[in-house]
Amino acid sequence: MPNISIKMLEGRTQAQKEKLARDLVEVLSRDLGADKHWITCTIEDYTAEQWQDVFKTEIAEKPSEVVYKKPEYDPKILL
Repeated sequence: MPNISIKMLEGRTQAQKEKLARDLVEVLSRDLGADKHWITCTIEDYTAEQWQDVFKTEIAEKPSEVVYKKPEYDPKILL
């Protein structure tokens, strides 16, 4: 049962988040051959300050083999 978990800076509208979720579910269903019935998607908003911890635990400290798109920025620029 695939779950898509999006963590991002606050500031997007509800409509943007709903469209993003729909689009990602569609792509995941198509590319993995998973029925949409089984796919879930969560979206969590963070302030720039909170993002520092999220970046550390969810990206920087993760093994490189599970981070499929590496960051091209230093999160401190968001402060």
